[in-house]
Amino acid sequence: WNDKKKLMEYRGVWLDDGSEAFRVDPISTGSNNIGEFLAIVRGLQLLKRKEIDCPVYSDSQTAISWLENLSINSKSARGQKISPAVYQRITRAVLWLTRQTDLNPVLKWNTDDWDEIPADYGRKF
Repeated sequence: WNDKKKLMEYRGVWLDDGSEAFRVDPISTGSNNIGEFLAIVRGLQLLKRKEIDCPVYSDSQTAISWLENLSINSKSARGQKISPAVYQRITRAVLWLTRQTDLNPVLKWNTDDWDEIPADYGRKF
């Protein structure tokens, strides 16, 4: 989430070489946690499609809990402060999750020990 520009963007990064696995261009409306959630799901989809067995990391405990509960608990979403396009992405992501079994593990990134997660855009520190 870019607070200055009010845009949400997200990407996945391969940890072994730092290259981008996917990138979603900036979208007007959203939130940091919604972007984190959508990035986790996109990562899980990519790994499942390519049959790659490795974990997905996120530094957002909130997004991980939404994933576990199959429910978005966002003030932005409840207050209809998100665009229809973002709402559709969330809906599709939750629907996809409900139809899956044997997903890769999703683990909490330990920022204190490992520094900023590589998928972030260098805006935290």
